[in-house]
Amino acid sequence: MPRGNTPRQPSRSGRHEGTRRQSRPQPTASPIHGSAGPRLLKSKSPTAKRAGASKKAAAYDPLAPERVRAILEGLDRMYPDVTCALTHRSAWELVVATILSAQCTDVRVNMVTPGLFQKYPTDQHFAALEPEELEPDIRSTGFFRNKSRSVVGAARKVASDFGGTVPQTMKELLTLPGVARKTANVVLGTWFKKNEGVVVDTHVTRITRRLELTKHEDPEKIEQDLMQIVPRERWTSFSHQIIWHGRKLCVARGPKCSECGLEKLCHAADKTWSTVDIHKNAKP
Repeated sequence: MPRGNTPRQPSRSGRHEGTRRQSRPQPTASPIHGSAGPRLLKSKSPTAKRAGASKKAAAYDPLAPERVRAILEGLDRMYPDVTCALTHRSAWELVVATILSAQCTDVRVNMVTPGLFQKYPTDQHFAALEPEELEPDIRSTGFFRNKSRSVVGAARKVASDFGGTVPQTMKELLTLPGVARKTANVVLGTWFKKNEGVVVDTHVTRITRRLELTKHEDPEKIEQDLMQIVPRERWTSFSHQIIWHGRKLCVARGPKCSECGLEKLCHAADKTWSTVDIHKNAKP
């Protein structure tokens, strides 16, 4: 044994007596393993996270005037001269066609109405019918019993209360059987050129929700939302453009996003192709 201090023997606990216990440094974040080995991500403080979320939220406003204007301009480029797709030659024919279009395609309605209006040329002819007499002529449009009652009832109301002339105000139109705001808006905007509201059908509901112009599902609430952001002079044309867009490209299943002129403005969750971020809450 060499001369000098005798080395201490290890203690049973596994530590040398008299040594100080060193605390291990704690990592600032969980490691992420990649091809180059694990690396640490810097964790953000709660304050920084809130600031980042607030900045992101402030950066995107789906109802910003410039975004709404860009959507309207895009619709103008794609559908510059569209109008109501229902074939009609008078206000009364448009009332009938719109009533028949409920839960039915405009294509089908346009196949039915030429023969229908040839057989019953005026509202007086419809008023003279019993609903059961009309049913066979409109059976293919679906819900034909309810629609027969509505059409005959509306004809009798027009004849008895309005002298055989379709009224030109929202209040009066809503008194006709089978006429709700959708039909009234179609007639007022298309025939009488009065922008009293926005037509909200299944196409308008689906597409405006995809575009984050509304979060509602109720047609009346959707209409109120759209009336707040779309200029009044555009209410009727906007409705027709969206409806045409819904038939041509922005269909319910498998929308043709790669062909859409609004693709860069749309963050819908069910897009089939996208060059922009997807928003999970933007869905029909």
